[in-house]
Amino acid sequence: MSDSVEISEIDYTKSFADKREKTFQYALDTRKFEIDLYWKRATYFWTFIAATFAGYAAIQAASSIEDKADLSVILCCLGVLFSFGWHCVNRGSKQWQENWENHVDMLEDEVTGPLFKTVLRRRPAKNWKEHIGNSATGPWPISVSGVNQIISMYVVIFWLILLIKSLRPFSVSAPVDWVHAMLVISTFISCIGFVTVGRTFNGAHEHAAKRRQSHIEPRA
Repeated sequence: MSDSVEISEIDYTKSFADKREKTFQYALDTRKFEIDLYWKRATYFWTFIAATFAGYAAIQAASSIEDKADLSVILCCLGVLFSFGWHCVNRGSKQWQENWENHVDMLEDEVTGPLFKTVLRRRPAKNWKEHIGNSATGPWPISVSGVNQIISMYVVIFWLILLIKSLRPFSVSAPVDWVHAMLVISTFISCIGFVTVGRTFNGAHEHAAKRRQSHIEPRA
């Protein structure tokens, strides 16, 4: 259960009444930091996913590798794990990015005015040339992080398809391959763990503190 306490807009405003400008700057800087971390995390996961796929492709292309099925299943399980982990991290990063964006929205009016809440767009096209130009190269109100999340889900599905392919041929009467079964089960347990025990802790932050004693022994 969450021990967080809900507050009203009045409570929020009172919390930063005497330090609004400094708080706004902290929120702005942390927002920039979260955006930077978002792309660094994406690069981190893409490195593992690309390396895993390269290994899978190399195994499929080779004709002399023994236990090709086992290696394929191992790499597909890693691919599913890294891809779903990337999707979860994308959503977690988005949550904290929006948190700081909302702080900026709440604090900016008295510091800079409604700068981030005010969106300036192109005027509507007036003729067919402008319509064609806007359709081909004009801006769209599309979330970059949203597109990234869709791509990450596509990669998860992609790896699941490769995993099913690697587990074939499958027959009910055939003996269970426990190595493959344990790999698949552990992969799905880990993915479930991402969205359960991997969630941000919302309970009370009650700390336990200890202090070391340090002194010089007196001479005998």
